[in-house]
Amino acid sequence: MTTDSSGTAFGAEEVRRARYAVAAVFTVHGAVTGSFATRMPWIQDHAGVSAGQLGLALAFPAIGASLAMPLAGAVSHRFGARTALRGLLAMWTLALVLPALAPNLLTLCAALFVYGASAGMSDVAMNALGVEVENRLGRSIMSGLHGMWSVGALVGSAAGTVAAHLGTDARLHHVVASLVLTALGLVACRNVLDLRGGPDEAPPPRFSLPPKSALIIGAVGFCAVFAEGASMDWSAVYLRDVMDTSAGLAAASTTAFALTMAMVRMVGDRVVDRFGAVRTVRAGGALATCGGLLIVLAPDAVPALCGFGMLGLGVAVVVPLTFAAAARSGPKPSQAIAGVATITYTSSLIAPSAIGSLAEATSLVVSFGLVTVLAFGLVLGAGMLRAGDRRSGPVTGGSPTPARPPADRCP
Repeated sequence: MTTDSSGTAFGAEEVRRARYAVAAVFTVHGAVTGSFATRMPWIQDHAGVSAGQLGLALAFPAIGASLAMPLAGAVSHRFGARTALRGLLAMWTLALVLPALAPNLLTLCAALFVYGASAGMSDVAMNALGVEVENRLGRSIMSGLHGMWSVGALVGSAAGTVAAHLGTDARLHHVVASLVLTALGLVACRNVLDLRGGPDEAPPPRFSLPPKSALIIGAVGFCAVFAEGASMDWSAVYLRDVMDTSAGLAAASTTAFALTMAMVRMVGDRVVDRFGAVRTVRAGGALATCGGLLIVLAPDAVPALCGFGMLGLGVAVVVPLTFAAAARSGPKPSQAIAGVATITYTSSLIAPSAIGSLAEATSLVVSFGLVTVLAFGLVLGAGMLRAGDRRSGPVTGGSPTPARPPADRCP
């Protein structure tokens, strides 16, 4: 039996149900992203924007998310975690419709701003609840939750690929997907923990800068997300231009990288429970660094493909662990998670353009040399995640949890 700050008790079965409910929420959240990404060509044509204008518009989701994320804590305090997540997730799933309706650049930027803002707030709310469930279960689940997000993204992108292949109007596709995902999200939210602040607990500020701890932990997340974003967006180009491979093999590298990330995240919690967050990230950083070196030094496509695989293996579980560490680093979990999420969103925004700009000035090989350096930053910065290592002792803001829970507590 565990309690929140208001004294509400949660039984073991209720916590287990909450775990699966949060996993479903992560899946729905990822499916929205996958559905949107596959219809970008249609949205570009419908809005009548050039590639450069589309690049400008695609900055607005990150801007919206960065500005809105700090508000998530105040929303959760005002309405309670369950009601807040239900509303924020519904905003996110319904916002999927907006970009496809935009007839020009201005409306597309506005639609993507709202799309990003709702994505960011729901992201903070669901990660905060994920950490709370993890605290009460006494075992790592954050990597698996982010793995379910990747599964949702793959499902959403697969459905979007079929819709695009059939020539379906993206407005119709996204209306149907939005309604289905909204319904699934609302059902999933019924079983998440209904956490509420205590009667004497002061409400968080409506907007505030992230705490210093979040900035330090966020730097680790920045390195991981930069390597992930660079590999996702540029691996195919690297194999085609540097290794002179076929278009099919080059394209397959991106899919393989995404699948590797999802698979590792699904089993990553067992590794974290076994070795702890710090050692896991340090070993992952070493593996990613070796992968980066293999990419840069590879004489042909096969070693380069192996290098991208190693890079994906190394960074896959880092972001979930940064969220967990942020939530346990101080008395304001939502505020800390918002700070880390803002930094990682920023990294995902600048990574593709930074790689491209550096490649234009030098070469893609030099660009992935930078990725390799940032991957090594995970080795150096792994100790910053000690706050998220449940093996090191009790956590802040939740019930103390044992380092190695008894086997009969595992669902």
